[in-house]
Amino acid sequence: MTDVFENYLSSIGGLSAEEINFSAQFFKPVSLRKGDFFIREDESCRHIGFISSGAVKAYAIDKEGNENITCFKFENEFVTSFSEFVRQEKSRRSIRAIEDSVIYRITYPDYRHLLDQVTAWNGVIKSVMEKEYNQKERYLLNYNNKSAVDKYRHVLSSEPILIQRIATQDLASYLGITPRSLTRAKGQIHRPNVL
Repeated sequence: MTDVFENYLSSIGGLSAEEINFSAQFFKPVSLRKGDFFIREDESCRHIGFISSGAVKAYAIDKEGNENITCFKFENEFVTSFSEFVRQEKSRRSIRAIEDSVIYRITYPDYRHLLDQVTAWNGVIKSVMEKEYNQKERYLLNYNNKSAVDKYRHVLSSEPILIQRIATQDLASYLGITPRSLTRAKGQIHRPNVL
């Protein structure tokens, strides 16, 4: 098991060293190349994963065939389609690597077993769910009904990792604007003031 995962579990508290060691056996590494799927829309959501390295995007395809990106996840974050994973239903979105990634994943039966054996995992999952909820809440507050310039300005100040690691087309989808609008917003913000 990766030190990254064990360090993450230690940092959030609630799990003893023995519980972390016991838990590690249930998480198996999977290497994804950029473009590989972790979860596919309309397929059973069988895993929850912890990103050891790399990054993924979560999205659904609209009626016109466009990707509507709802979030990005990076190192030290859990990733799945949570409600569908817990209910063991088909995922309503796809999760796909946007960089070469290593994800430690656990199956649903092992996840249930782990919750039964190490009750402190309920606190870990609660923490993950709260973080997920807060990300969605921030997204709605900061990117709904705002101009492209305001959306880009917010990304610059609050989520610079997106500018550093996300392709323009994906960032535009996430912000709910066209790539052209995003390019114009960048130009307005970064253009030197002309007297």
